[in-house]
Amino acid sequence: MSEKVLLAVVDFKKRDAWSIEDSIQELNELVAACSGEVVGCVVCPVTKPTANFLIGKGKVEEIAALCVTLEADTVIVSHDLKGSQQRNLEENFKVKTIDRTQLILDIFARRAKSQEGKMQVELAQLAYLLPRLVGHGTELSRLGGGIGTLGPGETKLETDRRKISTRIDKLKQALKDVSNQRQTTRKKRQDHLILNISLVGYTNAGKSTLLNCLTHADQVMHDGVFTTLDSLSRQFLLPNHQKVILCDTVGFIHELPHHLIESFKTTLEEVKEADLLLHVVDVSHPNFRNLKEAVDSVLTQLDADQKSTIMVFNKIDRISDRAWLDEFKKNFEHAVCVSALNGENISELVDKIAALLADGLVEINVKIPLNRMDLVNLIHSKGQVHSIEYSPDFIHVQATVPAPLAQKCRF
Repeated sequence: MSEKVLLAVVDFKKRDAWSIEDSIQELNELVAACSGEVVGCVVCPVTKPTANFLIGKGKVEEIAALCVTLEADTVIVSHDLKGSQQRNLEENFKVKTIDRTQLILDIFARRAKSQEGKMQVELAQLAYLLPRLVGHGTELSRLGGGIGTLGPGETKLETDRRKISTRIDKLKQALKDVSNQRQTTRKKRQDHLILNISLVGYTNAGKSTLLNCLTHADQVMHDGVFTTLDSLSRQFLLPNHQKVILCDTVGFIHELPHHLIESFKTTLEEVKEADLLLHVVDVSHPNFRNLKEAVDSVLTQLDADQKSTIMVFNKIDRISDRAWLDEFKKNFEHAVCVSALNGENISELVDKIAALLADGLVEINVKIPLNRMDLVNLIHSKGQVHSIEYSPDFIHVQATVPAPLAQKCRF
């Protein structure tokens, strides 16, 4: 049976592009990802947050009454709660009460499959938990089932600050080791002159579908938020025979919790180290402009906002009137409108990738000594050979190769 959820959406009257309706819609999608059923929603205008409840006492009483009427199992508050606020709200509502960050962490805990993913989720959960030890008391270890109760994987969550701090330190060290392994792998790619392309975008924008379309990766696809949590890398051969690595990354979200950005640094390093970004945008979403801006905000936090980027406006198969798209994409230096699901305009995207990366390619016309067949093999594997002639003293090669390889071929 689905868990019945009542939403408490806090409205601070912020004048930005993200409306209260957008927040409600996104919360509904997050609850659906946990197989919950939204039975009601209460908008709580807040001019000045209260210390005890965050929201006003009148709204607390209204929500408490609705919990009884609607037989709600859980109340989810759209804004982060302090430990004392969460405890006070639960005492009034008489049902489990969590906030948006806990909801997102729960989704991540459900989605994590790899050892690295599980460590990252546990680190984020413990980092969120640690400052809330005082306010929440003995109820920190939720032994019941349902949304927001999937813990870091221990039978009983330790509430002692020292033990949690020790566990956090161990997780950070383990993830640092993973980061070092990734750096070694990236170094090998660089030594082999293989460029790295990262797919970024809002959750459910179609990044995994695009990766599958380009590389036949058989990555799991699902129409829902945070389907892909564990990063995936696949090799891809461009039309000019240049090999690149395509990396799928975790989807971003509006006001992505700071704990997640910190905990997923090892995964998000792929974005920072990428030679090219593919920013995938679901243009069929009515609020896609704001979703794009939310991703731009995270990229800025990662110091990746100045990287060479192709805007990939995806899911055009869901749009009946596309006339406006041609004008809209003119706002961007590099943009392609595609449908990753049916492959429409994918060849245009591939050509765009090849053209951008071609800036790092060099035409060579060189004579290579016979004892350097390793270079000839590299030219064949990393570049495009136009002609090759063998003589008793050297090998004459005309080709297009990455600039670092061109340097190696100068004698």
